[in-house]
Amino acid sequence: MSVTRLGFLALVSLLELQAQTQPVSTADAFIEQLGHTVVYKDVAISPDGERLAWVQSSGGARGGSLHLCDPTRGRDTTVAITSSAEERDDSGPAWSPDSSRVVFISNSGAERAPQLWLVHAGSKRAAKLADLRGFAQRPRWSPDGKHIAFLYVEGASGGGPLLAAGPQTGVIDNAIHNQRIAVADAASGQVRLISPADRHVYDFDWSPDGMQFAASAAPGPGDNNWWIAQLYVIRSDSGNASVIYKPKLQIAVPRWSPDGQQIAFIEGLMSDEGSHGGDLYTIEAAGGAGGGAARDRMPGRKTSASSLVWQTPEHLLYSEYVGGGVNLSTLDLRSDTIEERWHGAEEARVAGNFPNMAVARDGITCGIVRSSFEQPPEVWWGKPGAWQAVTHGNSGMKPAWGNSESIEWNSEGRAVQGWLIKPAKESAAKMPLVVEVHGGPSSLVVPRWPARSSLTELLASRGYYVLLPNPRGSYGRGEAFTQDNVKDFGYGDLRDILAGVDAVIAKYPVDKQRLGITGWSYGGYMTMFAVTQTRRFAAAAAGAGIANWTSYYGENLIDQWMIPFFGATVYDDPEVYAKSSPIQFIKKVHTPTLVVVGEQDAECPAPQSFEFWHALKTLGVPTSLVVYPGEGHMFVKPADQRDVAKRILSWFDSYLNQ
Repeated sequence: MSVTRLGFLALVSLLELQAQTQPVSTADAFIEQLGHTVVYKDVAISPDGERLAWVQSSGGARGGSLHLCDPTRGRDTTVAITSSAEERDDSGPAWSPDSSRVVFISNSGAERAPQLWLVHAGSKRAAKLADLRGFAQRPRWSPDGKHIAFLYVEGASGGGPLLAAGPQTGVIDNAIHNQRIAVADAASGQVRLISPADRHVYDFDWSPDGMQFAASAAPGPGDNNWWIAQLYVIRSDSGNASVIYKPKLQIAVPRWSPDGQQIAFIEGLMSDEGSHGGDLYTIEAAGGAGGGAARDRMPGRKTSASSLVWQTPEHLLYSEYVGGGVNLSTLDLRSDTIEERWHGAEEARVAGNFPNMAVARDGITCGIVRSSFEQPPEVWWGKPGAWQAVTHGNSGMKPAWGNSESIEWNSEGRAVQGWLIKPAKESAAKMPLVVEVHGGPSSLVVPRWPARSSLTELLASRGYYVLLPNPRGSYGRGEAFTQDNVKDFGYGDLRDILAGVDAVIAKYPVDKQRLGITGWSYGGYMTMFAVTQTRRFAAAAAGAGIANWTSYYGENLIDQWMIPFFGATVYDDPEVYAKSSPIQFIKKVHTPTLVVVGEQDAECPAPQSFEFWHALKTLGVPTSLVVYPGEGHMFVKPADQRDVAKRILSWFDSYLNQ
């Protein structure tokens, strides 16, 4: 399921948006004016902390180009490559251990196949190292700088279940293409596959001596089995692999300590590969057959670790979600002492889906793409709390929506947090409110500029309050809070959301007769379920939702995610799935509901949206279903992204803004 609010589909999109100082008259004008934001991603910092690399795009371009910069000396430089492709799609820049070279992947060759490229610091032109065939990501240098490891699906596509699913034809049991660790020689470009062919590797890290990899991996198919991944140690010469830890929940971000003695990782209840949250663990790297003893380094802490880097063999720097913001904190392993170094109402993490930060060898100097609801993205450099802006591509941009506010409320004894985006023009007159529920459910809303999202801000620019709640099941308040909706989807989490609506109504001029609800993925499910449980919402828009958990179990391509949340398979405990299924209560729905979905969605398949729409249509409830051809769970076509935002706005305007 999706990793953030409805804006998630646009979060991973390549539509670029620019805000103006005054509200615009139409949705098309808003989107058009938002179309020139410079977007920065995949920031990398040299080990010596003196140089940066990132991928940059603007003007609605799909993909992006690698840029290099010495932040102490001057402007950034676009790296040129020799390619006949009209558009570049660079990704994954990584600096060599001596800070002299950058390796990156560019899907700019024939048939958009990936290629490995190398560029020297200070140079303006890269040299191709290797042609690849399939899907490649996350290149990382060996400690001696002689080899480059990366994740590789040879001869097949990759990218995870967010993308459009391929044709489900032929002998499905045999349709497995595992993602493996491959290693390229940095001098010759010769590539060899290392990790076992029967294992799908999700993340990896070199050991300090270059002889092994720490990896999270599972048997294929990879899209489905991330939720049962285990911690492996894999030899870099022979590829021999052994399990050193079998987690109770999900694991992510395995990272080897500088002295080679320990491996740190995050473990917790996670609903999406790449959307990490949980507790920080360490384990002795030697491990043992069948699993060693891992140690939880932050038990009971009311935060959710999201990424980590080693500073010394005794100290870790890690990011953690807290409320609706982020801490950068340090952990002293000798005393288990945690110290918060920086806090911000913005994203800051070095791993997972769309990381925006990288840390130098000293464990503290960072390169980071910073943004908020009010500030557009720019690349910054330095130490936390003393960062300096390196780019100024979005200077002068101002939001066309109102200010944001972090709000907290009490729900059944729990402190719950959310973000309220205010209308561009507030007044004493009562105004409509739309609740936008994030995906996940193991996720949260953290402030970010809508350079890859438009719906929330589009609604606010047109006179709506927009509530972005982080109810139970979200990250940011500790592992117990994240697990608090297990076997209870749609009940406690919905009560948290409704309590948040009440808190907003009590403080702001919101018309309680003009409430709407929307969301994508888990947010789409919550939208479908909410309208079966309450008549408080006068309109709803469900994106990539789930109408029937029983049928969904056999339709999606990622059913392993469900067992930790429902406690058993649907065949062993059908009642727990039925009780949270909107279709069980469908005759209670009176709310006009728009339903949208991608034709090739592997995570929340289109039949779920058809089932919900068909029921509403049969029962005479105003509804409309839009299926977008060729799209998966993550929409990638700018025209479709714009159409979704405009349709949802139009739907709410019809019922809430008259």
